[in-house]
Amino acid sequence: MPGGFASNGYGEHSPGGYSMLSAFIAEALLTFMFLWIILGSTHGRAPTGFAPISIGLGLTLIHLISIPLTNTSVNPARSTGPALFAEGGWALGQLWLFWLAPIIGAAIAGVAWKALGETE
Repeated sequence: MPGGFASNGYGEHSPGGYSMLSAFIAEALLTFMFLWIILGSTHGRAPTGFAPISIGLGLTLIHLISIPLTNTSVNPARSTGPALFAEGGWALGQLWLFWLAPIIGAAIAGVAWKALGETE
């Protein structure tokens, strides 16, 4: 989208035209998965030295899945920078979703990880 600087968006600002609900579910679920990968890769029982590989490949897969949906957030800071420079202000108006969904996804991942007793 010209002037969007790869800003995250839903509805008419989604690369694939996906709805707000679709964007929210995708961002929350993919952030959950990303945190789950990070927690598992850095766990004390995980093989030493492989965390960067699994985290990097996981993030690559997440981007391949969600760039067509929302331009991929899974990180509120990644969403904020481009939104500040996007033309028309639409990105700032949709920024709330790209803060809220990743925070919720990450919180659920942390709670689920702890509930399953996967802490050291």
